[in-house]
Amino acid sequence: MGKQLYEAIQYPDEAFPYIMYTHTNHESIPKGRGVNDLHWHEELQMTLVTKGKLTIQINGIDYYLEAGQAIFINKSVLHIVIHLTHDGEYVSFNFPEKLLAFYSDSIMEKSFVLPYTNSFLLSLEIKGDAEWQKQVLHILWDMKKEFEKKKAWGWQYEVSIKTVQLWLTLISNISLSSEESSKHNRLQQERLQVMLSFIHQNYTDPITLKEIADAAHLSVSECTRSFKKSIHMTPYDYLVKYRIKRSCELLESTEYTITEIARRVGFNHVNHFIQSFKKHRKSTPKEFRKIRNEQTTY
Repeated sequence: MGKQLYEAIQYPDEAFPYIMYTHTNHESIPKGRGVNDLHWHEELQMTLVTKGKLTIQINGIDYYLEAGQAIFINKSVLHIVIHLTHDGEYVSFNFPEKLLAFYSDSIMEKSFVLPYTNSFLLSLEIKGDAEWQKQVLHILWDMKKEFEKKKAWGWQYEVSIKTVQLWLTLISNISLSSEESSKHNRLQQERLQVMLSFIHQNYTDPITLKEIADAAHLSVSECTRSFKKSIHMTPYDYLVKYRIKRSCELLESTEYTITEIARRVGFNHVNHFIQSFKKHRKSTPKEFRKIRNEQTTY
C-alpha cells in the first residue's frame, strides 16, 4: 500500500482532539504532513504563516500568503503547500467540526456549523484587510501562544473558547453562495481524490491511464482534464513523480540495488527509471543515495 492521501490525525490527547503543527522546510512538529505533501483530512484547518511566505494549493488553485496571514481549509479538501521560503514557518491548527457544535444536534451544529462545513466553501484567505480578519489573525497568534506555553490548568477551555470565537467571527463575515459551479468544484475534488488514491495504492504495478480514469468512472480525456486543471500535470506525469518520490525513500532507507528499487516503484526498465529520476531530481539515483548517505554520517 502506498502512502495515503488521507491523513488520520494522531492527537496528543484523544480526549481533546486538537493539534497544532509547526512546519518548516526541514521538519514538522509533531510529525505530520508538511511541505510538498498532498493530503486531506476530516478536520477543519486554520493555517497561519509565522515567518516567510508560502504558496498553498487548494483544489488546484494557488494561494500566496505572507507572514501574519492565514487561510481556512474546510474538511475533506485536498491541499498541499507547494512552496515555503527557505526560512519560512507556518502553523496549522486542526480540529473536528464537532468542537464548534457544543453537543450533537444542537442549534449551533444545525445552523452555524454543518451549513458551512458541508457547503462548497473549500477555503478562505484571511489576509488582514478587513477589521474582522485582523480579529481572526489576532486569535490565531493567541492560540499559537497557548499551545507553546506550559499547559496550565484549563488550557483546553481557553483554546476551545478562542476557536469558537474565531469561527463565529468567520461565519458572520462570509456569505454562502449556492452556485452550481461550486457544487461542481466539490464533485471534481472528490473525483480527483479517488484517482490520486488509486495511484498511491497501485503505483508499484503497471497502471494505465484508463485504469486511473475508471477508478473515478470518467473518460480518459475527462480524467486528463481534471488532473491538468487541479494539479497542473497529466496523470502520467503525476504517476512518475510519485514513483520517483517513493524511490527516494527507498534509496535513503534501504540497501536495495537500483534495479530492485526501480522494480519496486513500478518501473519495468531500470534505464527508464534512471532517466526519469535524473529529469526530476537532477541527479542519478546512485548520486542521490551517495549525497544522502554523506549527509547522515557525520
